[in-house]
Amino acid sequence: MKIRPLHDRVLVRRLSSEEKTAGGIIIPDTAQEKPMEGEVLEAGAGVRGENGKIQALDVKKGNRVLFGKWAGTEVTLDGEELIIMKESDIMGVIE
Repeated sequence: MKIRPLHDRVLVRRLSSEEKTAGGIIIPDTAQEKPMEGEVLEAGAGVRGENGKIQALDVKKGNRVLFGKWAGTEVTLDGEELIIMKESDIMGVIE
């Protein structure tokens, strides 16, 4: 299934979290925190400004981004858990 976010929304895939601590202790799935880092899969066209022109988003497909713990809405597409969020929920791009 293909999805295209609208306006200033972005489709993000969470990156996997570490399953071991630095000391080698394995963390069970139930105790792991959800990672706050992801990869942008798709991005909307942008938001319409006061002058009526569309202002493009700062993030684009393929960017690695940091976002808040409770950012966006989780959706499941083709068995994969993804997040749709506004660009304003993204705190930064990892370069």
